[in-house]
Amino acid sequence: MRKKLFSLAIPALFVAAVVVSCKKDKPLTSESNEVTTTKDGSQYTLDTLNSKVEWKGYKVFKSENTSHFGTIKFESGDVTVKDGKLESGKFVADMNSLTSVDLKDSPEDLGKLNGHLKSGDFFEVEKFPTASYEITKVTPATEGDYNTLLDGNLTIKGITKPVQFKANVSVKEGEVSVATEPKDIKREEFGVKFQAPAENGVIKDEVTLQINVKALEKK
Repeated sequence: MRKKLFSLAIPALFVAAVVVSCKKDKPLTSESNEVTTTKDGSQYTLDTLNSKVEWKGYKVFKSENTSHFGTIKFESGDVTVKDGKLESGKFVADMNSLTSVDLKDSPEDLGKLNGHLKSGDFFEVEKFPTASYEITKVTPATEGDYNTLLDGNLTIKGITKPVQFKANVSVKEGEVSVATEPKDIKREEFGVKFQAPAENGVIKDEVTLQINVKALEKK
């Protein structure tokens, strides 16, 4: 049961960890976008109670029957607005808050799963306790369901790579909201290469990540 549980949920947890970086450790790679955004404008602070990452991972095939899903909370973050538009932002997530929502009614299984995934076998939360996504470029989108393209640098387990999200960005009186598209990320690119025994099924490399944040203007 344990092997089966972990093999099903590993890819899902990677999604939550998709924003993981260590405050103390320098990135192991330098593959990243040049930051073209600035702090020139009005400053907003992340509303951590109303911001989260949603994740979903899959075993063998991408379907609702072979997926696990959950959330991770943000520790901090900031956004800059210039001339009424999003200018820049950086979001830092607390890896220790990572949890599986679909296992919430099974405390024993949930505890085992979360503990294993936070260990050195996977995301090394003790060494890499936080996660980050820094926006490097903001481009208005004129077509499709999203009004903005966000280019940014994603850091997981000390590995930084450029990742682009489509997003809906709203700037209102005193509040900014950013809701990204569900985005597939390849966990192995960030050093998460664990595979369960073959009899338990193949774990998909792709995991799905969605970021939802709100930020309030500094008074």
